[in-house]
Amino acid sequence: MREKEIKIEDYNYILPAEKIALQPLPKRDASKLLLFTDGEIKEDLFSNLPEYLPANSCLVFNNSKVIKARLSFAKPSGGLIEIFLLEPYPFSGDHHTEMQRSGSCTWQCMVGGAAKWKDTALTTSMEIEGELITITAEKQGRIADDFIIKLSWDSDVVLANILEALGQMPLPPYIKRKAVQEDDTRYQTIYAANQGSVAAPTAGLHFTKEVLQDARKKNIAECYMTLHVGAGTFLPVKAATMDGHDMHGEYFEIGLEQLDILLNAETIIAVGTTSLRMLESLYWLGLKLKENKDIAFLELGQWVAYDEKNILESFSVRAALLLLKEYLLKLDKKTIVAKTSILILPGYQFKVANYLTTNFHQPKSTLLLLIAAAVGERWKSIYEYALNNDFRFLSYGDTSLLKTNKID
Repeated sequence: MREKEIKIEDYNYILPAEKIALQPLPKRDASKLLLFTDGEIKEDLFSNLPEYLPANSCLVFNNSKVIKARLSFAKPSGGLIEIFLLEPYPFSGDHHTEMQRSGSCTWQCMVGGAAKWKDTALTTSMEIEGELITITAEKQGRIADDFIIKLSWDSDVVLANILEALGQMPLPPYIKRKAVQEDDTRYQTIYAANQGSVAAPTAGLHFTKEVLQDARKKNIAECYMTLHVGAGTFLPVKAATMDGHDMHGEYFEIGLEQLDILLNAETIIAVGTTSLRMLESLYWLGLKLKENKDIAFLELGQWVAYDEKNILESFSVRAALLLLKEYLLKLDKKTIVAKTSILILPGYQFKVANYLTTNFHQPKSTLLLLIAAAVGERWKSIYEYALNNDFRFLSYGDTSLLKTNKID
C-alpha cells in the first residue's frame, strides 16, 4: 500500500512565526479568501464567498461547540496546575449526556505541571448560578502521556455550566497567549450548537449572517452535522512515513435530516476539514453496511479507504447514503453516533465533497496531507502564494476555497 510509504518530510514548508494569526480580525468575514477552483490561484475577501459557489449546491457545516476545556487549580504550596480536558473516560461518544452530568465526572486529560502535582487532591471554589461551589480534581490513572482525572463538586450544577464558569477557551498551542473574553465568542462559530469540541472547526469562524444570507439567495442549502474536534487534531506526525502514524479517532453524528439533504444535493461544499472528514466517512460507512447491515457500532479505521478490496468495489455515494438511512430507520432513530479515524492522504479519490473551504495548516500535519490529497502537488504553489501575499495562517488566519479531485 503506497500510501503507507508517504514521507511526511515531503509535506513540509517554512512557516515564519509572524505569519501565524494570534488574534482574530475585527470582522469575521473580512478575512482573505484564496481561490483554487479552476486550476488558477486567485484571491478575494471571504465576504464574497457566495459569488464563487455553484447555485443549488449545499454547504456542510460542523456545528460542534467548543467547551472551555482548560481548568486551573492552585497547589497548596503555590503555583498552578492546568488540566486540559480531552474527552470523557470511558467514552461512548455521547457528548450531550457527559456534559449534563452533575456532582462528578471522569475525563482523559493533559496536565500542565504534572511532575509538580503529587497525589493530593486539588480544589478550587467559585460562585456558579448563585451558589459557592467547590470543585475537586483527583488523579485516577494514566494513559500514555495523559492522565485520568476525576472532577467532583458539591452541587447539582451540570458539568457544562461548571466549565463555562471555571474554564478557559482551549486556544491552540501555537497561539502563545492566554485566552481573553473576546475568544469566548470569536473562537466559536456563529452556528455552534452541540457542546463537545476542545478545538474549533476553524473554517467556520469566517461565516457571518450576511454571508449565509447571500448564499441562500443562490438557493444554496445548509446541512449541519456534528463532529467533536479532539486535541488530536494538533498532534504532529512524528513518524518518518505514514505507516508509523496512529491517526486519532473522532465521534460524529449521522442524522436522517442530514442524509436527506445530502441525497438531494448536486454539489457539496465541505466547510472545514472536519466536515469533509464526516462526509467522506459516510461513503465508507455505507460500504461497510453493504457488507453487513447488522453492525452494532459504526466505526472506521484509518486505512479503510486504501484497502484494495474497497477501492475496487463499484459503489455509489447515493447507495451509501441510502444504506445509512435504512440503518437508522431500522434502529428507529433520528440520529446515531459513529467514530472515524479515516486518514485522507495524497492519492485519495474524493467520493462526496466537490469543494472544501479551509484555513492554512501547519507543516508536516495530517491536515496538510488532506489538502494535498484534494489539490495534488499544487498545494505547494497555493501555500507559496499565501505566504507571499500576506495571508494569515492557522486557526485565526485567512481561508481558501479549493475544488477537490472528486469526479463529477
